[in-house]
Amino acid sequence: MSSGWPDDTAEAPPRRTVPAPPAGPVGLPRLLSPAGLPGHAGLAEHLAAHGHRPAVPAEQGGRLAFVEEVDRAGLRGRGGAGFPTALKMAAVLAERGRPVVVANGTEGEPASAKDKVLLAKAPHLVLDGTELAAEAVGADEAVVVCHPAVLGLVQAALDERRRARLDGVGLRVVEAAEGFVAGEASAVVNWLRRGRPIPTRTPPRLSERGLYGRPTLVQNVETLAHLALVARFGADWYRSVGPPEEPGSLLVTLLGGVERPGVYEVAVGTTVSSVLEAGGGSAPTAQALLLGGYFGTWVDYGSASERPFSRAGLAPLGASPGAGLVAMLPADACGLAETARLARYLASQSAGQCGPCVFGLPAIASQLEALAAGEGFRRDLLVRWLAQVDGRGACAHPDGAVRLVRSALRVFREEVERHARGRCIAPPGRRVLPVPALGAVP
Repeated sequence: MSSGWPDDTAEAPPRRTVPAPPAGPVGLPRLLSPAGLPGHAGLAEHLAAHGHRPAVPAEQGGRLAFVEEVDRAGLRGRGGAGFPTALKMAAVLAERGRPVVVANGTEGEPASAKDKVLLAKAPHLVLDGTELAAEAVGADEAVVVCHPAVLGLVQAALDERRRARLDGVGLRVVEAAEGFVAGEASAVVNWLRRGRPIPTRTPPRLSERGLYGRPTLVQNVETLAHLALVARFGADWYRSVGPPEEPGSLLVTLLGGVERPGVYEVAVGTTVSSVLEAGGGSAPTAQALLLGGYFGTWVDYGSASERPFSRAGLAPLGASPGAGLVAMLPADACGLAETARLARYLASQSAGQCGPCVFGLPAIASQLEALAAGEGFRRDLLVRWLAQVDGRGACAHPDGAVRLVRSALRVFREEVERHARGRCIAPPGRRVLPVPALGAVP
């Protein structure tokens, strides 16, 4: 292989000595409890645990080197899609014009709490990552979009940084819109730009033209917290946890029939049963699991329990970690009734952009409700409507709802037959998964 120099006999310039990154903390947790500190970490506690964040060199070569280190770490987005973080950064860096960075802490998923917990406990880690992302792509402005429950805490953390003169990039905090679709990247940008959280999947890409018509990098807040640690401790440290193909840790929200619902940090690739054990879950009480969120997939507990909780590990089940949600359905709960409630909620969250969503999702929800009640269910209609809605929406909202419903029909097929005969295993009124009161779409 060529050395890259015009004349291999010529003397090469001396190599720059790059100092090795400091040794990072061993094991878990990495995000929620720096140096074992409980609860909220203010600036003093954050700096005592992690020190000051490094800076990304302003020249193009330094930015590219940082993005390459993120690529070597194998960091993927933690908002649901799992897209490689370095690829998103490189796409923005390659565009002309001054970019903008958006830290997405909207968390419109009703059952998820990981982003709210992270922003409440370690806001400075997220702010560090936001500033680093901005420096890496050459942005002079970054917006942190927060769920209302943690808005005050994040603003207070930003005020701390300003008093300490640690705000190197123009940061501001904005309250997130309400609604299930409000957390999708294009919906967040439309919320900031137009005051309406409308998602879309039409060109141009956000990396080409997003907020203010400028190249825009949108990253989930957990992703940015991981980015802050990669910048401090390097790719090798990041890869010391998790499998080689999907390294690192992730935050998981456990709920349903677990003894201790809450947010836990686990290594990617930990078995599903071990994830549940963190919250006191046990096999005798588990009937099925909802993985990834309300756009996720129902899976049979027996099939999933020893699978790795990772994209590759869950793929054979047609599932994914998604937004890091694991909901355990107890043996005395009805998966069809739960799915019918979720389907009605998802139908209420349509952005109103297309017929498959506006008309298709309510019709699907009605058939599921009829099935759950053992009244007038038409399987042929439901199957036909699912096929007509899938892939035909103006955004991915209908697709996610279809994925959820199809997985329920597959996993609860015995219950489908019981309900068709007017029978159900669950006590009347038994509910497991949280569904907000149905209201107007923002």
